[in-house]
Amino acid sequence: MKRIGVVGIVVTGGREAALEMQRVLSDFADIIVGRMGVPREKVNTIALIVEGEQERISALTGRLGRLENISIKSALTAVEVE
Repeated sequence: MKRIGVVGIVVTGGREAALEMQRVLSDFADIIVGRMGVPREKVNTIALIVEGEQERISALTGRLGRLENISIKSALTAVEVE
């Protein structure tokens, strides 16, 4: 079953960190249903709404969490969708 959740991302690095993050997000575009970004001078924040299998969402957050200058936090709801 698919679940719905939110992934919060804080990017403290420069352009290279953002490009690496974008590559990962592109690989998981099939589970990202919404995205909102707030650019700032030194820190950028992004909120993702995700819908997918728990394993796929975990794979996304795991890859993001291994990137330098990227901090993430995720929350999955108990709601299951088909």
